[in-house]
Amino acid sequence: MLILMRRLEESVIIGDNIEIKVLKISGNQVQLGISAPRDITVYRREIWEQVVAENRKA
Repeated sequence: MLILMRRLEESVIIGDNIEIKVLKISGNQVQLGISAPRDITVYRREIWEQVVAENRKA
């Protein structure tokens, strides 16, 4: 796992076309902005785990 530190308004670039930017920090919460092509699906981890669990049931 790569671990990075970013400050407010700083970004991380993944590949050629995905940017993750720190938009807001409030207490123990961080608000992220994600810019990615429409064909890239972005999930919060807890939602992704639900999707995987549902797919396993099918």
